[in-house]
Amino acid sequence: MKTIDKIPVSKISRATKLVSTGAKVGVNYLKYYGDKITKSEEEAKERLNQNNAEDIYDSLKQLKGSALKVAQMLSMEKSILPQAYVEKFSLSQFSVPPLSAPLVIKTFKKYFGKHPEELFDTFNATSVNAASIGQVHLAEKDGKKFAVKIQYPGVAESIASDLALVKPIAIKMFNIKGKDSDKYFKEVENKLTEETNYILELQQSKAVAEACQHIPNLKFPDYYEAFSSERIITMDYMQGEHLSEFVQHNTDQELSNQLGQALWDFYMFQIHKLKKVHADPHPGNFLISEEGNLIALDFGCMKAIPEEFYTPYFELAEKDTINHPEKFKEKLYELEILRKDDSEEEITFFTAMFHELLSLFTQPFHSETFDFSDAEFFGKITEMGQKYSKSTELRNMNGNRGSKHFIYINRTFFGLYNLMFDLKAKDIKINNFNTL
Repeated sequence: MKTIDKIPVSKISRATKLVSTGAKVGVNYLKYYGDKITKSEEEAKERLNQNNAEDIYDSLKQLKGSALKVAQMLSMEKSILPQAYVEKFSLSQFSVPPLSAPLVIKTFKKYFGKHPEELFDTFNATSVNAASIGQVHLAEKDGKKFAVKIQYPGVAESIASDLALVKPIAIKMFNIKGKDSDKYFKEVENKLTEETNYILELQQSKAVAEACQHIPNLKFPDYYEAFSSERIITMDYMQGEHLSEFVQHNTDQELSNQLGQALWDFYMFQIHKLKKVHADPHPGNFLISEEGNLIALDFGCMKAIPEEFYTPYFELAEKDTINHPEKFKEKLYELEILRKDDSEEEITFFTAMFHELLSLFTQPFHSETFDFSDAEFFGKITEMGQKYSKSTELRNMNGNRGSKHFIYINRTFFGLYNLMFDLKAKDIKINNFNTL
């Protein structure tokens, strides 16, 4: 794979890259209008989506950092984005062009003042895994294998400017209006900034591994402070296959159920017991070992769940609340889904919309066990997502609603549901985490 010798760091150079991508997208639309003359609307639109997805992804992978992280987050929204975008953006989860060896060594010397081979017996300057914020290298010391994650240069410094560039697009995509929309962008900026702090990630990783070590069939690497810094983190090298690759060939239903239960228990224990959750549940953060264990990696994105959000959020998911109109509406106000300045039309529309969404999405919590391989259930979620993404009525209303905590908690649940479906896990005990 081609390596990268330089990443655009300045605001101007990053903006220039995005502007040139915008020009390519413009050309793609011209081709689309031409295709409509000789092809069906469906064929023309499919080609447009493929061309745009490729050009946008190619740009983001050069920028890396928060720009690429946006693609990674969007790739999890399988029910909203066209398939061409999902497929292309999914590459951002664990397969992007790595930094060249000289740039890796330069970065290492900057933070340790030493060449990597002065700290380890061996260090492979070619990465084994490259993602949105950092890439992983293999190292050995005293016969033990380590995974050394090195952050891309300039990522932390460019977060605010990247989000400023993305903000107008997001406002248009999600129809965000109103002066208090900044709270959502600030939440994303704060989380991305935390993800670039590898000292914090090391502390969070150790805390989660210790708190969740009792969960069956779930493993974590050990982390090493002596070989870590604010931009480099060292952990055990864990042998395993990425979850997305594993599900392509696995035919063992019992193993699927075992892994699914481990994954579900891991998330429910964090959410309900720790009130802090690994808010980045994409396939690149999970490996499957030869022994059939789930290996959890990368705890840079941890979302604390404050009690004032946790209580109404899970009360809203209860069947009694969903079936009780007044109680349901009360929780919508508590969670800022309904606003005091809403019109009667908005109150009626959003109450009905969230009732429909939650009646479906909370089904797993209304039974003792759930079948996450149920294609009909996930088909309905996709259908509903597409219905509201095309809703002209929704586009004419203020999309700026809901607590800022929804961003990462909803992302967590969407990601978790997608992983459970990918695993085709059945007979999952929903409240099993309480008995562990």
